[in-house]
Amino acid sequence: MTAITIPKYSYSSILNDAAKITWQVQDLISPDQPLDFTKPFLPEAIAHVQVIACLDADEKLTLNQIRGNSYLHLFGLVEEFILPLVVNHVQSIGHENIEATEAYLCFAEEESKHIHLFRQFAAAFEAGFESRCEVIGPAKAIADFVLQHSPLGVALVTLHIEWMTQRHFLDSVRNHQGEQLDPQFCSLLKHHWQEEAQHARLDTLMVEEVAKTLDSPAISAAIDDYIAIIQYLNQGLKAQVQLDITSLEQATGRTFSVAERDEIRQIQELSYQKAFLGSGMSHPNFVKTVQALSPTGYARIAALATTFS
Repeated sequence: MTAITIPKYSYSSILNDAAKITWQVQDLISPDQPLDFTKPFLPEAIAHVQVIACLDADEKLTLNQIRGNSYLHLFGLVEEFILPLVVNHVQSIGHENIEATEAYLCFAEEESKHIHLFRQFAAAFEAGFESRCEVIGPAKAIADFVLQHSPLGVALVTLHIEWMTQRHFLDSVRNHQGEQLDPQFCSLLKHHWQEEAQHARLDTLMVEEVAKTLDSPAISAAIDDYIAIIQYLNQGLKAQVQLDITSLEQATGRTFSVAERDEIRQIQELSYQKAFLGSGMSHPNFVKTVQALSPTGYARIAALATTFS
Protein backbone atom coordinates (compact mmCIF):
# COMPACT_ATOMS: atom_id res chain seq x y z
CA MET A 1 0.00 0.00 0.00
CA THR A 2 1.20 3.53 -0.77
CA ALA A 3 0.18 6.63 1.19
CA ILE A 4 0.65 10.00 -0.48
CA THR A 5 0.24 13.51 0.81
CA ILE A 6 -1.50 15.89 -1.60
CA PRO A 7 -3.76 18.95 -1.31
CA LYS A 8 -6.77 18.11 0.85
CA TYR A 9 -9.95 18.64 -1.10
CA SER A 10 -13.39 17.69 0.21
CA TYR A 11 -16.24 16.17 -1.74
CA SER A 12 -18.73 18.47 -0.02
CA SER A 13 -16.93 21.65 -1.14
CA ILE A 14 -16.57 20.30 -4.67
CA LEU A 15 -20.29 19.51 -4.82
CA ASN A 16 -21.13 22.98 -3.49
CA ASP A 17 -19.01 24.61 -6.19
CA ALA A 18 -20.44 22.37 -8.91
CA ALA A 19 -23.98 23.33 -7.91
CA LYS A 20 -23.21 26.99 -8.68
CA ILE A 21 -22.56 26.20 -12.35
CA THR A 22 -25.74 25.62 -14.33
CA TRP A 23 -24.96 26.23 -18.00
CA GLN A 24 -26.28 23.97 -20.75
CA VAL A 25 -24.87 23.36 -24.23
CA GLN A 26 -27.71 25.24 -25.94
CA ASP A 27 -26.82 28.29 -23.84
CA LEU A 28 -23.38 28.48 -25.45
CA ILE A 29 -23.69 27.45 -29.07
CA SER A 30 -26.64 27.45 -31.44
CA PRO A 31 -27.57 28.73 -34.92
CA ASP A 32 -28.42 32.04 -33.24
CA GLN A 33 -24.87 32.30 -31.82
CA PRO A 34 -22.53 31.92 -34.82
CA LEU A 35 -18.74 31.93 -34.60
CA ASP A 36 -17.02 35.08 -35.84
CA PHE A 37 -14.59 34.06 -38.55
CA THR A 38 -13.18 37.57 -38.83
CA LYS A 39 -11.41 37.04 -35.49
CA PRO A 40 -8.85 34.57 -34.14
CA PHE A 41 -10.12 31.86 -31.79
CA LEU A 42 -7.07 31.00 -29.69
CA PRO A 43 -4.67 33.38 -27.94
CA GLU A 44 -1.26 33.53 -29.55
CA ALA A 45 0.27 32.04 -26.39
CA ILE A 46 -1.44 28.77 -27.33
CA ALA A 47 -1.60 28.97 -31.16
CA HIS A 48 1.90 30.33 -32.00
CA VAL A 49 0.99 31.35 -35.55
CA GLN A 50 2.39 34.89 -35.62
CA VAL A 51 6.00 33.68 -35.68
CA ILE A 52 5.54 31.71 -38.91
CA ALA A 53 7.42 33.82 -41.45
CA CYS A 54 6.04 32.17 -44.59
CA LEU A 55 2.42 33.10 -43.80
CA ASP A 56 0.73 36.46 -44.37
CA ALA A 57 -1.75 37.99 -41.92
CA ASP A 58 -4.82 36.38 -43.48
CA GLU A 59 -3.17 32.96 -43.56
CA LYS A 60 -2.14 33.30 -39.91
CA LEU A 61 -5.75 34.09 -39.00
CA THR A 62 -6.93 31.03 -40.93
CA LEU A 63 -4.39 28.79 -39.22
CA ASN A 64 -5.42 30.17 -35.83
CA GLN A 65 -9.02 29.17 -36.54
CA ILE A 66 -7.93 25.73 -37.75
CA ARG A 67 -6.02 25.39 -34.49
CA GLY A 68 -9.15 26.41 -32.56
CA ASN A 69 -11.07 23.62 -34.25
CA SER A 70 -8.32 21.09 -33.56
CA TYR A 71 -7.98 22.33 -29.97
CA LEU A 72 -11.57 21.55 -29.06
CA HIS A 73 -11.50 18.32 -31.05
CA LEU A 74 -8.56 17.11 -28.98
CA PHE A 75 -10.41 17.96 -25.77
CA GLY A 76 -13.34 15.96 -27.09
CA LEU A 77 -11.04 12.99 -27.74
CA VAL A 78 -9.68 12.91 -24.20
CA GLU A 79 -13.15 13.29 -22.70
CA GLU A 80 -13.97 10.00 -24.45
CA PHE A 81 -11.56 8.07 -22.21
CA ILE A 82 -12.02 10.22 -19.11
CA LEU A 83 -15.74 9.40 -18.98
CA PRO A 84 -15.33 5.58 -18.66
CA LEU A 85 -12.46 6.07 -16.20
CA VAL A 86 -14.75 8.05 -13.91
CA VAL A 87 -17.67 5.64 -14.31
CA ASN A 88 -15.43 2.68 -13.43
CA HIS A 89 -14.13 4.53 -10.39
CA VAL A 90 -17.68 5.17 -9.19
CA GLN A 91 -18.36 1.44 -9.42
CA SER A 92 -15.29 0.71 -7.30
CA ILE A 93 -16.48 3.12 -4.59
CA GLY A 94 -19.96 1.64 -4.32
CA HIS A 95 -22.11 3.18 -1.58
CA GLU A 96 -19.42 3.51 1.08
CA ASN A 97 -19.08 7.26 0.58
CA ILE A 98 -22.26 8.76 -0.82
CA GLU A 99 -20.74 12.24 -1.25
CA ALA A 100 -17.87 10.79 -3.27
CA THR A 101 -20.28 8.80 -5.42
CA GLU A 102 -22.41 11.88 -6.04
CA ALA A 103 -19.37 14.00 -6.89
CA TYR A 104 -17.97 11.49 -9.38
CA LEU A 105 -21.37 10.98 -10.99
CA CYS A 106 -21.56 14.75 -11.43
CA PHE A 107 -18.05 14.60 -12.94
CA ALA A 108 -19.22 11.96 -15.43
CA GLU A 109 -22.35 13.91 -16.33
CA GLU A 110 -20.33 17.05 -17.00
CA GLU A 111 -17.82 15.18 -19.15
CA SER A 112 -20.74 13.88 -21.23
CA LYS A 113 -21.97 17.46 -21.57
CA HIS A 114 -18.53 18.58 -22.72
CA ILE A 115 -18.43 15.88 -25.41
CA HIS A 116 -21.80 17.15 -26.66
CA LEU A 117 -20.55 20.76 -26.55
CA PHE A 118 -17.47 19.97 -28.61
CA ARG A 119 -19.51 18.07 -31.18
CA GLN A 120 -21.86 21.03 -31.53
CA PHE A 121 -18.87 23.32 -31.96
CA ALA A 122 -17.42 21.04 -34.66
CA ALA A 123 -20.68 21.26 -36.60
CA ALA A 124 -20.80 25.05 -36.27
CA PHE A 125 -17.16 25.35 -37.31
CA GLU A 126 -17.62 23.18 -40.39
CA ALA A 127 -20.69 25.19 -41.40
CA GLY A 128 -18.90 28.52 -41.12
CA PHE A 129 -15.33 27.78 -42.18
CA GLU A 130 -16.30 26.77 -45.73
CA SER A 131 -13.65 24.07 -46.19
CA ARG A 132 -13.22 20.78 -44.37
CA CYS A 133 -10.57 20.38 -41.69
CA GLU A 134 -9.49 16.81 -40.95
CA VAL A 135 -8.75 15.73 -37.39
CA ILE A 136 -7.15 12.69 -35.79
CA GLY A 137 -9.22 9.76 -34.64
CA PRO A 138 -11.38 7.81 -34.42
CA ALA A 139 -12.06 8.69 -30.80
CA LYS A 140 -12.89 5.10 -29.85
CA ALA A 141 -9.54 3.78 -31.08
CA ILE A 142 -7.68 6.37 -29.03
CA ALA A 143 -9.81 5.70 -25.95
CA ASP A 144 -9.31 1.94 -26.36
CA PHE A 145 -5.53 2.38 -26.43
CA VAL A 146 -5.50 4.61 -23.36
CA LEU A 147 -7.90 2.47 -21.34
CA GLN A 148 -5.85 -0.70 -21.80
CA HIS A 149 -3.42 0.79 -19.29
CA SER A 150 -3.71 0.70 -15.50
CA PRO A 151 -6.39 2.83 -13.79
CA LEU A 152 -3.72 4.85 -11.98
CA GLY A 153 -1.80 5.49 -15.19
CA VAL A 154 -4.98 6.72 -16.90
CA ALA A 155 -5.93 8.78 -13.82
CA LEU A 156 -2.52 10.49 -13.94
CA VAL A 157 -3.04 11.39 -17.60
CA THR A 158 -6.48 12.72 -16.70
CA LEU A 159 -5.03 14.76 -13.85
CA HIS A 160 -2.45 16.18 -16.25
CA ILE A 161 -5.26 17.20 -18.64
CA GLU A 162 -7.42 18.77 -15.93
CA TRP A 163 -4.62 20.98 -14.60
CA MET A 164 -3.53 21.76 -18.16
CA THR A 165 -7.04 23.06 -18.86
CA GLN A 166 -6.85 25.32 -15.82
CA ARG A 167 -3.48 26.69 -16.90
CA HIS A 168 -4.63 27.41 -20.45
CA PHE A 169 -7.63 29.44 -19.39
CA LEU A 170 -6.10 31.28 -16.44
CA ASP A 171 -2.76 32.05 -18.09
CA SER A 172 -3.78 32.64 -21.70
CA VAL A 173 -7.50 32.93 -22.37
CA ARG A 174 -8.85 34.94 -19.41
CA ASN A 175 -6.23 37.67 -19.89
CA HIS A 176 -5.30 37.48 -23.55
CA GLN A 177 -3.44 40.82 -23.59
CA GLY A 178 -5.84 42.74 -25.75
CA GLU A 179 -6.12 40.19 -28.55
CA GLN A 180 -9.49 40.54 -30.26
CA LEU A 181 -10.55 36.92 -29.97
CA ASP A 182 -13.97 35.62 -31.01
CA PRO A 183 -16.09 36.11 -27.86
CA GLN A 184 -18.18 33.05 -28.68
CA PHE A 185 -15.14 30.78 -28.71
CA CYS A 186 -13.83 32.36 -25.50
CA SER A 187 -17.19 31.74 -23.88
CA LEU A 188 -16.95 28.02 -24.69
CA LEU A 189 -13.51 27.87 -23.10
CA LYS A 190 -14.65 29.79 -20.03
CA HIS A 191 -17.63 27.56 -19.30
CA HIS A 192 -15.59 24.41 -19.93
CA TRP A 193 -12.94 25.71 -17.50
CA GLN A 194 -15.53 26.39 -14.81
CA GLU A 195 -16.45 22.72 -14.57
CA GLU A 196 -12.93 21.43 -15.08
CA ALA A 197 -11.91 23.33 -11.93
CA GLN A 198 -13.96 20.80 -9.95
CA HIS A 199 -12.70 17.91 -12.05
CA ALA A 200 -9.06 18.73 -11.29
CA ARG A 201 -9.76 18.46 -7.57
CA LEU A 202 -11.80 15.28 -7.99
CA ASP A 203 -9.13 13.61 -10.07
CA THR A 204 -6.54 14.52 -7.44
CA LEU A 205 -8.68 12.62 -4.93
CA MET A 206 -9.07 9.74 -7.39
CA VAL A 207 -5.30 9.39 -7.75
CA GLU A 208 -4.95 9.36 -3.97
CA GLU A 209 -7.67 6.71 -3.57
CA VAL A 210 -6.29 4.41 -6.26
CA ALA A 211 -2.69 4.77 -5.04
CA LYS A 212 -3.65 3.69 -1.52
CA THR A 213 -4.40 0.21 -2.85
CA LEU A 214 -1.07 -0.20 -4.67
CA ASP A 215 2.47 -1.16 -3.70
CA SER A 216 5.65 0.45 -5.05
CA PRO A 217 6.04 -1.83 -8.11
CA ALA A 218 2.44 -1.09 -9.12
CA ILE A 219 3.05 2.64 -8.70
CA SER A 220 6.14 2.35 -10.89
CA ALA A 221 4.13 0.47 -13.51
CA ALA A 222 1.51 3.24 -13.46
CA ILE A 223 4.23 5.81 -14.14
CA ASP A 224 5.33 3.64 -17.08
CA ASP A 225 1.74 3.67 -18.31
CA TYR A 226 1.46 7.45 -17.95
CA ILE A 227 4.62 7.95 -19.99
CA ALA A 228 3.49 5.46 -22.64
CA ILE A 229 0.17 7.28 -23.03
CA ILE A 230 1.90 10.67 -23.22
CA GLN A 231 4.22 9.39 -25.95
CA TYR A 232 1.22 7.98 -27.81
CA LEU A 233 -0.60 11.32 -27.56
CA ASN A 234 2.55 13.09 -28.78
CA GLN A 235 2.44 11.05 -31.98
CA GLY A 236 -1.20 12.03 -32.35
CA LEU A 237 -0.34 15.70 -31.98
CA LYS A 238 2.31 15.41 -34.69
CA ALA A 239 -0.24 13.78 -36.98
CA GLN A 240 -2.68 16.62 -36.24
CA VAL A 241 -0.08 19.19 -37.29
CA GLN A 242 0.22 17.54 -40.70
CA LEU A 243 -3.58 17.57 -41.05
CA ASP A 244 -3.67 21.25 -40.05
CA ILE A 245 -1.14 22.13 -42.75
CA THR A 246 -3.20 20.32 -45.37
CA SER A 247 -6.34 22.08 -44.11
CA LEU A 248 -4.53 25.43 -44.39
CA GLU A 249 -3.54 24.69 -47.98
CA GLN A 250 -7.14 23.81 -48.86
CA ALA A 251 -8.57 26.87 -47.12
CA THR A 252 -6.12 29.32 -48.70
CA GLY A 253 -5.72 27.69 -52.11
CA ARG A 254 -1.98 27.72 -51.61
CA THR A 255 0.50 24.86 -51.98
CA PHE A 256 3.43 25.20 -49.61
CA SER A 257 6.97 24.40 -50.61
CA VAL A 258 8.92 21.74 -48.72
CA ALA A 259 10.74 24.47 -46.79
CA GLU A 260 7.50 26.28 -45.93
CA ARG A 261 5.81 23.10 -44.76
CA ASP A 262 8.84 22.30 -42.64
CA GLU A 263 8.79 25.74 -41.01
CA ILE A 264 5.09 25.46 -40.17
CA ARG A 265 5.50 21.87 -38.98
CA GLN A 266 8.40 22.61 -36.62
CA ILE A 267 6.72 25.63 -35.02
CA GLN A 268 3.33 23.99 -34.71
CA GLU A 269 4.63 20.68 -33.35
CA LEU A 270 6.36 22.52 -30.51
CA SER A 271 3.24 24.64 -30.02
CA TYR A 272 1.03 21.55 -29.63
CA GLN A 273 3.56 19.89 -27.35
CA LYS A 274 3.81 22.94 -25.08
CA ALA A 275 0.04 23.32 -24.93
CA PHE A 276 -1.04 19.71 -24.44
CA LEU A 277 1.99 18.03 -22.89
CA GLY A 278 4.47 20.41 -21.26
CA SER A 279 1.88 22.66 -19.62
CA GLY A 280 0.22 19.72 -17.88
CA MET A 281 3.40 17.89 -16.89
CA SER A 282 4.84 21.03 -15.30
CA HIS A 283 1.70 22.34 -13.57
CA PRO A 284 2.59 22.83 -9.87
CA ASN A 285 -0.42 20.86 -8.62
CA PHE A 286 0.29 17.94 -10.94
CA VAL A 287 3.94 18.03 -9.88
CA LYS A 288 2.99 17.91 -6.18
CA THR A 289 0.82 14.87 -6.67
CA VAL A 290 3.41 12.93 -8.67
CA GLN A 291 6.25 13.87 -6.31
CA ALA A 292 4.21 12.57 -3.36
CA LEU A 293 3.32 9.44 -5.29
CA SER A 294 6.84 8.56 -6.49
CA PRO A 295 9.90 10.85 -6.37
CA THR A 296 11.65 8.56 -8.84
CA GLY A 297 8.64 8.56 -11.12
CA TYR A 298 8.45 12.33 -10.97
CA ALA A 299 12.10 12.60 -12.01
CA ARG A 300 11.34 10.53 -15.11
CA ILE A 301 8.32 12.66 -15.97
CA ALA A 302 10.22 15.91 -15.37
CA ALA A 303 12.99 14.78 -17.73
CA LEU A 304 10.44 13.99 -20.43
CA ALA A 305 8.69 17.33 -19.88
CA THR A 306 11.86 19.22 -20.84
CA THR A 307 11.49 17.88 -24.40
CA PHE A 308 8.07 19.52 -24.71
CA SER A 309 9.00 23.06 -23.73
